[in-house]
Amino acid sequence: MIHSAGFQFIRMDVTWSTVERRCGEYDFSGYDMLLEALEARDIRPLFILDYGNPLYDDGLAPHTDRGRAAFAEFAYQAAACFRGRGILWEIWNEPNIHFWKPQPNVDDYAKLAVETAESIRQADPDAVIVAPATSGIDLAFLEECFQRGLLEHIDVVSVHPYREGPPETVSSEYSMLRQLVDAYAPPGKTVSLISGEWGYTTTKVSLEQQAMYLVRQFLTNMLIGFKLSIWYDWRDDGTDPREPEHHFGTVGFGLDPKPAYLAVKTLVDQLYGHRFVGRLHIGGEEDYVLLFERRGSRKIAAWTTAEDHYVDLPEGYALSDSVDMVGNSIRRNSRRKIRLSSSPTYASAP
Repeated sequence: MIHSAGFQFIRMDVTWSTVERRCGEYDFSGYDMLLEALEARDIRPLFILDYGNPLYDDGLAPHTDRGRAAFAEFAYQAAACFRGRGILWEIWNEPNIHFWKPQPNVDDYAKLAVETAESIRQADPDAVIVAPATSGIDLAFLEECFQRGLLEHIDVVSVHPYREGPPETVSSEYSMLRQLVDAYAPPGKTVSLISGEWGYTTTKVSLEQQAMYLVRQFLTNMLIGFKLSIWYDWRDDGTDPREPEHHFGTVGFGLDPKPAYLAVKTLVDQLYGHRFVGRLHIGGEEDYVLLFERRGSRKIAAWTTAEDHYVDLPEGYALSDSVDMVGNSIRRNSRRKIRLSSSPTYASAP
């Protein structure tokens, strides 16, 4: 189902304590099975190296020389085991909140991340290394990591831009993040940005709104230049109607497709193989009309954060073959006018 929806990456924990159960012995067999299943479906993993191990530092986040060395060795063994298989290696998950135990410590995290990145690079010089996967766009935590030299050792900065509001509200924060990364990156080095985890639970938004936000999140990230977007979550974690964590999925706990699943499948079906060209500045700042091209053909993805309304396309554009967010055909009264709503639509634009 993940492959059929068009997803090309999954993000998954490689939990230290499940791999190294005895000091110096590593068992990656479960991850090898997962990777084989992914490769058979042309899906790449972003593997998160994370969490404490009771064998070291009392199971807390590594904070001693011995603990850091052991974690770095675990990372080395993982990178060596799966060298050349297209994995993105992420160092920890949300170390700026409670996932770094007993409490967040930017100095300890930065030391671990640098040592771990060096270890991964020794095992696989071509590895793609991602960090620090902050909860939110925590500019203060990020800057302290950068001041400690993190950008010299990684290829990609990952953030988790969760919010109550719509996805488009992230734009100004992304701009500040880009400026911060560029200010601290080594001369001549380009550090990519990704949205490594972000979703909306249907205990707080409707099923339809979750689907709208999924599409708008992916397209907003693309508009701003992010290389990768990871939606949280693939599948609902449970069925308790009062538990927000149970309802982030694109499919239900029993794998029944939610509107979000149909929406992402439509997004991929409509735009697969197309190159993002840019935003057509028509209407107001709240209107989003994104242009894509593929071998001479053009597609438009369009929506608004304002009330529903029509806008006129620029000279030289005409619409055909229009569909709504979940792939239903739309009949148009005009080939030069496009109706914008909070629900994204797609159209060919010959």
